[in-house]
Amino acid sequence: MTTTTKAKKYPQRVRNELRFRELTVLRVERVSRCFQRIVFGGEALDGFTSRGFDDHTKLFFPEPGHTFTPPTVTDEGIVWADGIRPATRDYTPLYDAARHELAYDFFIHDGGIASHWAMTAKAGDTLTIGGPRGSLVVPEEYHWQLYVCDESGMPALRRRLLDLHKLPQPPQVKAIVTVADAEYQDYLDGFDIDWVVGHSEQAVAEKLAALQVPVEDYFIWVTGEGAVTKSLVSRFETDEIDQQLLRYQAYWHQK
Repeated sequence: MTTTTKAKKYPQRVRNELRFRELTVLRVERVSRCFQRIVFGGEALDGFTSRGFDDHTKLFFPEPGHTFTPPTVTDEGIVWADGIRPATRDYTPLYDAARHELAYDFFIHDGGIASHWAMTAKAGDTLTIGGPRGSLVVPEEYHWQLYVCDESGMPALRRRLLDLHKLPQPPQVKAIVTVADAEYQDYLDGFDIDWVVGHSEQAVAEKLAALQVPVEDYFIWVTGEGAVTKSLVSRFETDEIDQQLLRYQAYWHQK
């Protein structure tokens, strides 16, 4: 039986005012071997909010030499200007309210539109973002918490771990992260991570199979490539696991 007390600890969805913002690059920082951080500011950032650690904002990347007019939001919906809509990618916002700055950590890899933009970005450049349209606010005080991701989920995981470490009594956290190269581990230096090097789905599955999820007071988060995420999360889609305490999402899809 689900008690009222337990129900209050369920993640809650909240809606945000949908806005499209053209932001200005303040600085570029190489924060690890595989992540480039781009920090944004500007008046358009006023009113920005992001309450969920794995929130997504949509970033727009026009073709070089092309201009892009951000859409407007009306009572009837989103109104797009004429012309070709640029390519978009979803990224985790890292908002610093005290400094009123918004950062994105870009995973650097060959062939990525966003990765290429991040590697060539400089102070003064602009980028249009949209959202987050909504947030899943996950309570921080669950006694036992499990996080599983690959490189695509590392910024969201880092954001979550930083928040959890600020608690007076940090919870018991198990983080399993799979990366292509051991050098990528420096992005999460200082945190207790169970690493899987080489993107072995089987190795991650074996680690999950060895875990004992508590009867109550837990939270589970699984992200990564779509098919892999679906396969891994099937281990938790049982009557023993409260599905409202299981959060999973595909961060990307293998072509």
